[in-house]
Amino acid sequence: MIKPETLVFITDVAQNNNREWFAENKNRYETAKADVLAFIDQLIPKLAAIDPEFSIDTPAKKCLLRIYRDVRFSKNKDPYKNNFGISFNIKGSDIHGPGYYLHIQPGECFLGAGFWMPEASVLKSVREEIDYNTSEFLSIIEAKSFKNIFSLSEEDKLKKAPKGYETDHPQIELLKLKSFIAICPLKDDEFLKPEIVDKLKTAFESVYPFILFLRNAVAQ
Repeated sequence: MIKPETLVFITDVAQNNNREWFAENKNRYETAKADVLAFIDQLIPKLAAIDPEFSIDTPAKKCLLRIYRDVRFSKNKDPYKNNFGISFNIKGSDIHGPGYYLHIQPGECFLGAGFWMPEASVLKSVREEIDYNTSEFLSIIEAKSFKNIFSLSEEDKLKKAPKGYETDHPQIELLKLKSFIAICPLKDDEFLKPEIVDKLKTAFESVYPFILFLRNAVAQ
Protein backbone atom coordinates (compact mmCIF):
# COMPACT_ATOMS: atom_id res chain seq x y z
CA MET A 1 0.00 0.00 0.00
CA ILE A 2 0.99 3.62 -0.27
CA LYS A 3 0.29 6.60 1.94
CA PRO A 4 -2.49 9.13 1.25
CA GLU A 5 0.14 11.88 1.26
CA THR A 6 1.70 10.37 -1.84
CA LEU A 7 -1.49 10.77 -3.85
CA VAL A 8 -1.93 14.29 -2.47
CA PHE A 9 1.59 15.16 -3.61
CA ILE A 10 0.90 13.95 -7.16
CA THR A 11 -2.31 15.98 -7.24
CA ASP A 12 -0.38 19.04 -6.09
CA VAL A 13 2.25 18.52 -8.79
CA ALA A 14 -0.47 18.58 -11.44
CA GLN A 15 -1.78 21.87 -10.03
CA ASN A 16 1.65 23.47 -9.55
CA ASN A 17 3.72 22.10 -12.41
CA ASN A 18 6.66 24.49 -12.30
CA ARG A 19 10.25 24.29 -11.13
CA GLU A 20 9.89 26.90 -8.39
CA TRP A 21 7.08 25.05 -6.63
CA PHE A 22 8.82 21.70 -7.05
CA ALA A 23 12.04 23.05 -5.54
CA GLU A 24 10.11 24.34 -2.53
CA ASN A 25 8.45 20.93 -2.14
CA LYS A 26 11.48 18.74 -2.88
CA ASN A 27 11.26 17.12 0.55
CA ARG A 28 7.68 16.10 -0.15
CA TYR A 29 8.80 14.58 -3.44
CA GLU A 30 11.57 12.58 -1.78
CA THR A 31 9.12 11.29 0.84
CA ALA A 32 6.57 10.30 -1.80
CA LYS A 33 9.27 8.68 -3.93
CA ALA A 34 10.51 6.62 -0.95
CA ASP A 35 6.93 5.54 -0.29
CA VAL A 36 6.48 4.32 -3.87
CA LEU A 37 9.84 2.54 -3.80
CA ALA A 38 8.79 0.69 -0.64
CA PHE A 39 5.56 -0.30 -2.42
CA ILE A 40 7.55 -1.60 -5.40
CA ASP A 41 9.64 -3.68 -3.02
CA GLN A 42 6.43 -5.41 -1.94
CA LEU A 43 5.45 -6.19 -5.54
CA ILE A 44 8.78 -7.42 -6.91
CA PRO A 45 8.74 -10.85 -5.19
CA LYS A 46 5.07 -11.33 -6.13
CA LEU A 47 5.76 -10.80 -9.81
CA ALA A 48 9.03 -12.74 -9.75
CA ALA A 49 7.16 -15.78 -8.40
CA ILE A 50 4.81 -15.63 -11.39
CA ASP A 51 7.07 -14.59 -14.26
CA PRO A 52 10.45 -16.38 -14.27
CA GLU A 53 11.84 -13.80 -16.70
CA PHE A 54 11.47 -11.10 -14.05
CA SER A 55 14.27 -11.25 -11.48
CA ILE A 56 13.49 -11.09 -7.78
CA ASP A 57 16.75 -9.17 -7.47
CA THR A 58 15.45 -6.29 -9.58
CA PRO A 59 16.08 -3.05 -7.63
CA ALA A 60 12.95 -1.00 -7.02
CA LYS A 61 14.72 2.12 -8.28
CA LYS A 62 15.16 0.42 -11.70
CA CYS A 63 11.38 0.06 -11.96
CA LEU A 64 10.40 3.60 -10.99
CA LEU A 65 10.34 5.95 -13.97
CA ARG A 66 11.65 9.49 -13.67
CA ILE A 67 9.17 12.17 -12.70
CA TYR A 68 11.05 14.66 -14.87
CA ARG A 69 9.58 15.07 -18.36
CA ASP A 70 11.63 15.29 -21.56
CA VAL A 71 10.12 18.43 -23.07
CA ARG A 72 12.55 18.87 -25.96
CA PHE A 73 10.13 17.69 -28.65
CA SER A 74 6.85 18.30 -26.86
CA LYS A 75 4.42 21.21 -27.09
CA ASN A 76 3.62 20.57 -23.43
CA LYS A 77 6.47 22.22 -21.53
CA ASP A 78 5.39 21.13 -18.03
CA PRO A 79 8.64 19.96 -16.44
CA TYR A 80 7.14 17.15 -14.33
CA LYS A 81 4.87 14.18 -14.83
CA ASN A 82 1.66 14.18 -12.83
CA ASN A 83 2.02 10.50 -11.97
CA PHE A 84 4.36 7.85 -10.65
CA GLY A 85 5.05 5.33 -13.41
CA ILE A 86 6.37 1.87 -12.55
CA SER A 87 7.73 -0.37 -15.29
CA PHE A 88 8.22 -4.06 -14.48
CA ASN A 89 10.15 -5.43 -17.43
CA ILE A 90 12.77 -8.12 -17.83
CA LYS A 91 15.23 -5.40 -18.90
CA GLY A 92 14.70 -2.99 -16.03
CA SER A 93 12.81 0.07 -17.22
CA ASP A 94 13.14 -0.76 -20.94
CA ILE A 95 9.59 -0.40 -22.30
CA HIS A 96 10.42 -1.74 -25.77
CA GLY A 97 9.16 -5.25 -25.17
CA PRO A 98 6.30 -7.14 -23.53
CA GLY A 99 6.06 -6.09 -19.89
CA TYR A 100 4.03 -4.69 -17.04
CA TYR A 101 3.34 -1.06 -16.18
CA LEU A 102 1.67 0.40 -13.08
CA HIS A 103 0.36 3.97 -13.32
CA ILE A 104 -0.35 5.87 -10.11
CA GLN A 105 -2.23 9.08 -10.84
CA PRO A 106 -5.24 10.24 -8.83
CA GLY A 107 -8.36 9.47 -10.81
CA GLU A 108 -6.46 7.59 -13.53
CA CYS A 109 -4.67 4.69 -11.84
CA PHE A 110 -4.27 1.46 -13.80
CA LEU A 111 -2.16 -1.63 -14.38
CA GLY A 112 -1.18 -2.21 -17.97
CA ALA A 113 0.48 -5.27 -19.45
CA GLY A 114 1.57 -6.10 -22.96
CA PHE A 115 3.53 -4.55 -25.81
CA TRP A 116 3.25 -0.83 -26.58
CA MET A 117 3.92 0.29 -30.18
CA PRO A 118 6.35 -2.41 -31.33
CA GLU A 119 8.42 -1.60 -34.40
CA ALA A 120 7.04 -2.70 -37.77
CA SER A 121 8.92 -6.00 -38.07
CA VAL A 122 8.02 -7.01 -34.52
CA LEU A 123 4.40 -5.97 -34.97
CA LYS A 124 4.29 -8.15 -38.08
CA SER A 125 5.48 -11.12 -36.01
CA VAL A 126 2.81 -10.54 -33.36
CA ARG A 127 0.07 -10.36 -35.99
CA GLU A 128 1.34 -13.52 -37.64
CA GLU A 129 1.32 -15.33 -34.30
CA ILE A 130 -2.27 -14.24 -33.66
CA ASP A 131 -3.23 -15.34 -37.17
CA TYR A 132 -1.51 -18.73 -36.93
CA ASN A 133 -2.52 -19.46 -33.33
CA THR A 134 -5.87 -17.72 -33.13
CA SER A 135 -7.47 -20.29 -30.85
CA GLU A 136 -4.65 -20.01 -28.31
CA PHE A 137 -4.79 -16.22 -28.28
CA LEU A 138 -8.57 -16.14 -27.96
CA SER A 139 -8.46 -18.67 -25.14
CA ILE A 140 -6.17 -16.26 -23.28
CA ILE A 141 -8.12 -13.02 -23.75
CA GLU A 142 -11.52 -14.69 -23.36
CA ALA A 143 -10.64 -16.59 -20.18
CA LYS A 144 -12.74 -15.51 -17.20
CA SER A 145 -9.62 -14.89 -15.14
CA PHE A 146 -8.50 -12.38 -17.79
CA LYS A 147 -11.84 -10.78 -18.69
CA ASN A 148 -12.82 -10.24 -15.06
CA ILE A 149 -9.77 -8.01 -14.58
CA PHE A 150 -8.49 -6.80 -17.95
CA SER A 151 -9.71 -5.45 -21.26
CA LEU A 152 -7.69 -4.92 -24.43
CA SER A 153 -6.95 -1.31 -25.23
CA GLU A 154 -7.97 -0.14 -28.70
CA GLU A 155 -6.23 3.20 -28.42
CA ASP A 156 -3.66 2.36 -31.11
CA LYS A 157 -5.56 0.87 -34.02
CA LEU A 158 -5.54 1.02 -37.80
CA LYS A 159 -8.67 2.19 -39.63
CA LYS A 160 -8.07 -0.30 -42.43
CA ALA A 161 -6.87 -3.88 -42.53
CA PRO A 162 -3.08 -4.21 -42.24
CA LYS A 163 -1.13 -5.24 -45.31
CA GLY A 164 -1.47 -8.93 -46.04
CA TYR A 165 -4.87 -9.40 -44.39
CA GLU A 166 -8.33 -9.28 -45.91
CA THR A 167 -11.01 -7.03 -44.46
CA ASP A 168 -13.22 -10.07 -43.81
CA HIS A 169 -10.59 -11.86 -41.71
CA PRO A 170 -12.46 -13.20 -38.64
CA GLN A 171 -9.97 -11.51 -36.30
CA ILE A 172 -9.41 -8.37 -38.32
CA GLU A 173 -10.21 -6.08 -35.37
CA LEU A 174 -7.41 -7.67 -33.34
CA LEU A 175 -5.03 -7.53 -36.29
CA LYS A 176 -5.68 -3.81 -36.71
CA LEU A 177 -4.12 -3.13 -33.32
CA LYS A 178 -0.73 -1.41 -33.31
CA SER A 179 -0.25 -1.97 -29.58
CA PHE A 180 -1.30 -5.02 -27.60
CA ILE A 181 -2.05 -3.73 -24.13
CA ALA A 182 -4.32 -5.22 -21.46
CA ILE A 183 -5.67 -2.61 -19.03
CA CYS A 184 -6.85 -3.11 -15.45
CA PRO A 185 -8.37 0.11 -14.02
CA LEU A 186 -7.67 0.75 -10.35
CA LYS A 187 -9.30 3.08 -7.83
CA ASP A 188 -7.24 5.52 -5.80
CA ASP A 189 -8.43 4.21 -2.46
CA GLU A 190 -7.35 0.67 -3.35
CA PHE A 191 -3.73 1.80 -3.08
CA LEU A 192 -4.35 2.93 0.51
CA LYS A 193 -5.18 -0.60 1.68
CA PRO A 194 -2.83 -3.57 2.23
CA GLU A 195 -5.04 -5.71 -0.03
CA ILE A 196 -3.70 -3.87 -3.09
CA VAL A 197 -0.62 -6.11 -3.10
CA ASP A 198 -2.69 -9.30 -3.35
CA LYS A 199 -4.99 -7.70 -5.95
CA LEU A 200 -2.01 -6.87 -8.14
CA LYS A 201 -0.58 -10.34 -7.60
CA THR A 202 -3.83 -11.83 -8.89
CA ALA A 203 -3.73 -9.44 -11.84
CA PHE A 204 -0.16 -10.45 -12.67
CA GLU A 205 -1.21 -14.12 -12.61
CA SER A 206 -4.19 -13.45 -14.88
CA VAL A 207 -2.24 -11.50 -17.48
CA TYR A 208 0.93 -13.62 -17.53
CA PRO A 209 -0.33 -15.96 -20.31
CA PHE A 210 -0.97 -12.85 -22.43
CA ILE A 211 2.57 -11.63 -21.80
CA LEU A 212 3.97 -15.08 -22.57
CA PHE A 213 2.08 -15.25 -25.87
CA LEU A 214 3.51 -11.89 -26.94
CA ARG A 215 6.97 -12.83 -25.73
CA ASN A 216 6.91 -16.06 -27.74
CA ALA A 217 5.70 -14.19 -30.82
CA VAL A 218 8.60 -11.77 -30.60
CA ALA A 219 11.14 -14.53 -30.01
CA GLN A 220 10.33 -16.32 -33.26
